[in-house]
Amino acid sequence: MEKGWLGLPYHTISDHYNKLFGEKVYKIPVSVVDDCPNRRGLKGMQTCVFCDVWGSAANKDSLTMELRTQIETYKEKISKRYSSKAFLVYFQAYTNTFTKVSALRHNFDIALSYPWVKGFTLGTRPDCLSKSVLDLWQEYHERSFVAVELGVQSFFNDQLEFMRRGHSAEASLEAIHKIASSTKVDLGIHLIFGNPGETDETIVKTAEIVNTLPITNVKLHNLHVLKQTPLEEMYHRGEFTPIDRETYAHRVELFLQHLSPRFALHRLAAYSSRWDELIAPEWTKDKMGTHQYIIDYLRARKSYQSQLLSLDCASDRLLQEFLQKKSVPTPLHPA
Repeated sequence: MEKGWLGLPYHTISDHYNKLFGEKVYKIPVSVVDDCPNRRGLKGMQTCVFCDVWGSAANKDSLTMELRTQIETYKEKISKRYSSKAFLVYFQAYTNTFTKVSALRHNFDIALSYPWVKGFTLGTRPDCLSKSVLDLWQEYHERSFVAVELGVQSFFNDQLEFMRRGHSAEASLEAIHKIASSTKVDLGIHLIFGNPGETDETIVKTAEIVNTLPITNVKLHNLHVLKQTPLEEMYHRGEFTPIDRETYAHRVELFLQHLSPRFALHRLAAYSSRWDELIAPEWTKDKMGTHQYIIDYLRARKSYQSQLLSLDCASDRLLQEFLQKKSVPTPLHPA
């Protein structure tokens, strides 16, 4: 498996972090909240169709563990596997700004109390961004690295309505610009592909929208069915059919081809870490297999990020040239 964006036809988050920190950093996923506006039913909202009882927590056991225990436990496991020395604490599950500012401050202070923690990143929603939260982020940015991953999921309101997100595409755009104008945090967004009504044209339009945004990174997911979710009920009633892997790879290809090379990608597809809870599609279980499948798909078609863009910026063109070279693998034993 290749490492770093110079071995892949897209700009990786690892390269983005390496430029920021001068070394490889790893995320420690933790869970400190167990609710969100949708689950609370505020303003008539419903639970997102894809969200299971763990709220995207990477480790379901973390919901019963104190924050320090989570950080120390998962840091030790990651260190043994990757010999890693630098970390970011990732407040992942549910909506991490759906709590009191005093609780956020307490959690941030705990995360930053470890000498090997370089900063933290947290996931939240476009509709949970009070001025006090933005001020808090900026305050901590001035003393450490702070990254925010915003659950946008789609820029099309019909798709957001299907997913029961409870916010509009317009609200997402407003939130992105609000964060960028009020803070200097490292801002990224999450997108979900595989929604009903999705087309090649909507994928290309999504990339075009992203290219205009004041963000640095994107995380891609494929819409998949987990147990104990509204989507499971839709799936069994025949109201939702998951995207197949080849079609998904094609959608990722289109998105990347129209995406500026300056944006880093966290990952290209979702992964179901709790295999016993996955209903469909089966390929979502295979993290490394799916990743390599998409890479092979891109290379077989000599596709790469920003391929179909005409760039004015010299630095962007240089990045584009690097990606073009890496869209075809270098033979291990040249003739």
